[in-house]
Amino acid sequence: MLIDTTLVRRLLTAQFPQWAHLPLAPVPQSGMDNATFRLGDELSVRLPRYAYWAGQVAREHRWLPKLAPHLPLTVSEPLEIGEPGEGYPYPWSVYRWLDGETATTEALADPVRAALDLAGFVNALKDIDATGGPGPEQSNAFRGVPLGDPRDSLAAEARVRPKLEALAGTGMVDIDAVTEVWEAALAAPAWHKPPVWIHGDLATGNLLMRDGRLSAVIDFGTLAVADPAVDLQPAWMFLPPQGRDAFREAVDADDATWARARGWALAGSLPVPDDPFFQQDPARVTAALDHLAQVVEDYQRYG
Repeated sequence: MLIDTTLVRRLLTAQFPQWAHLPLAPVPQSGMDNATFRLGDELSVRLPRYAYWAGQVAREHRWLPKLAPHLPLTVSEPLEIGEPGEGYPYPWSVYRWLDGETATTEALADPVRAALDLAGFVNALKDIDATGGPGPEQSNAFRGVPLGDPRDSLAAEARVRPKLEALAGTGMVDIDAVTEVWEAALAAPAWHKPPVWIHGDLATGNLLMRDGRLSAVIDFGTLAVADPAVDLQPAWMFLPPQGRDAFREAVDADDATWARARGWALAGSLPVPDDPFFQQDPARVTAALDHLAQVVEDYQRYG
């Protein structure tokens, strides 16, 4: 569906006229699941692209105000829920704009400090009372389900195995080593404690930084109460090697949780040759191959 400034302006005029006059422009790097626009200097507007993700709107508005006071990094602040209208069929949101740059590994002033800051966020989130929180479901992409669970998560066998098969023979990866990591992740004992709060998608695009240091976490659409292993993916997909050990120690991840985390990181870094996500930007393939190499190296080092 085409979601442009004309549509957003019409929605604002009809539902939030107090903001309809403000400058409006799409953000430079809008996500695949949601279209995001900057509204004036202090606001943003986010609209789900597909019905699949529509449930994220109510979940963020319900839970983020309860979680935010307990977290050491600034998080998204939802202000208003918009209703379907003007030909747009889903609920949508107005948020407080958060200043900062999209975090990158290269721009970190101190990788170990970043590892500890991120670990502090993960620990604080999972320590919050999870009573009544949403479990893995369709609108949060089933993040945090057990590895091998048949539900349609990023790490479902029905998704991962075809990707491994598609990569075999391409020369892009050591397919035997990658498969061994996946098998070890599947064999690792499941999370045996009560489920905890997870962000679900701590990718670099959802981390903001200022002056080389992490400052905020955004996009809680995959928020859930589940296995925390999924939130350890940044160990390979964001942090450089010198930060990884500090991160693992700070989150106190046991061997089984670390193995499952490697499985999630692997599942999100399989650059299938015909995957549209990777075709849209060749740099994503380069990054994914680097992530896979780090996952394999970590497995070979620690088992």
